[in-house]
Amino acid sequence: MYPEDLNEQQKIRRAKAEALKEMGIDPFGGPFEQTHHSDEIIAKYDQFDHDSLEEQNVSVSIAGRIVLKRGQGKAGFIHLSDRNGKIQVYVRQDTVGEKSYEVFLASDLGDIVGIKGVLFRTKTNELTVKALSFTHLSKALRPLPDKFHGLQDKEETRRRRYVDLIVNEDARRIATTRPKIIRSIQHFFDSKGFIEVETPVLQSILGGAAARPFVTHHNALDMDFYLRIATELPLKRLLVGGLERVYEIGRLFRNEGMSNKHNPEFTTIEAYLAYSDMKGMMDLVEDCLSTVTYDILGTYDVTFNNHLIHMQKPWKRWHMVDAIKEISGVDFWQQISLDEARSLAKKHEIEVEKHFSVGHIIEAFFEKYVEPEIIQPTIVYGHPIEISPLAKKNADDPRFTDRFELFILRSEYANAFSELNDPIDQRQRFENQLKEKELGNVEANEMDIDFLEALEYGMPPAGGLGIGIDRFIMLLTNTPNIRDVILFPHMKNR
Repeated sequence: MYPEDLNEQQKIRRAKAEALKEMGIDPFGGPFEQTHHSDEIIAKYDQFDHDSLEEQNVSVSIAGRIVLKRGQGKAGFIHLSDRNGKIQVYVRQDTVGEKSYEVFLASDLGDIVGIKGVLFRTKTNELTVKALSFTHLSKALRPLPDKFHGLQDKEETRRRRYVDLIVNEDARRIATTRPKIIRSIQHFFDSKGFIEVETPVLQSILGGAAARPFVTHHNALDMDFYLRIATELPLKRLLVGGLERVYEIGRLFRNEGMSNKHNPEFTTIEAYLAYSDMKGMMDLVEDCLSTVTYDILGTYDVTFNNHLIHMQKPWKRWHMVDAIKEISGVDFWQQISLDEARSLAKKHEIEVEKHFSVGHIIEAFFEKYVEPEIIQPTIVYGHPIEISPLAKKNADDPRFTDRFELFILRSEYANAFSELNDPIDQRQRFENQLKEKELGNVEANEMDIDFLEALEYGMPPAGGLGIGIDRFIMLLTNTPNIRDVILFPHMKNR
């Protein structure tokens, strides 16, 4: 009996699966030796003409999904799609045998089959596999979307990524480019002598960034834990331990809104370098992202959303206060009181929250006036101390820190600073964060006593860097929505 909600096509396909069983064929198959992928065949043999292929008598064994089928009578063609592309297959009854040809005739678009055969060229000169055997491997009980239109609902492409990957070559391009970018980033840091490490995803203290966390409960310990919002504090403990150069590529979790630039679960790299500082991190992020861009694309020029982005270093470096002054005319180099800053914010229609200090208001001015104007890679530095609880104070002006963010096309791509390694100053910053939490800042850090104790053993002066890998992948693949570079993004229920 079939489920009542099946449509006619689904019922027919289930009947075909039963017919295969009656022929002694498992509708959901077994192992099959695959010697080639389509792209390998095309790359190696596309330059061979008809006679050369006949002389070579090239044997191949391929497997994949039927995405096109034509022909009738005693011969037909299919297009077989595998991981790396498509190739044409020619199937004749007198070559594969009557039983196999019967299976071929009954096959549907979406079925997965195995072909063993030889290469030849058709009358239209298309490189083709002449099937010597046709093996059914797996029955598709649901039809594929129309090949010309695919999945039209963008939400459905993300919810049913497996279908999107079958019918959408661009989805496969992004899926296969993503790991190449990550491998390239790893290779870059490995080549600089960094050690790749792993730190806990479950953390008992909220710290390392300003973000709202996901909270979970550990039954055996009877304790609440956070899914990490950053890898920063564990990695800096490793600097105390003497590892000097460490990095981690991993998932972070922030219980915040979703947009084309934000997914609650995302991937970053954080790297920490002993005996460096903010300027060292500026050089490192320029070197890393420009090197990886060229490695992946073969050029430093990236097209994204109809903008041409120049990733070749060096990049513009701009103090946050200078940027605000240049764009809005407001000069925060002047010493001003909180009341004066509030007045400026009101005049410029900037909302001031209960916990805001002068530093928070400076950041709000930057977000309103400067961030929307940045297109090319720009390193913005000199963040106020109130919004940078883990960065060193600037030696010349302690209102600001030696911290920077990298912006490209109005979006933040990296965050870095000269790491705060003074445990007395760090304790004071944590205490200020607790006061902000009491005033309603749900993103404020908690007091991490163990981290303070680690700092008391002595952490070398260091620079630290975090890069948003998903956004960088978006840039290099010209993909405007973060959910299209994540294979399984978070989605609302249907």
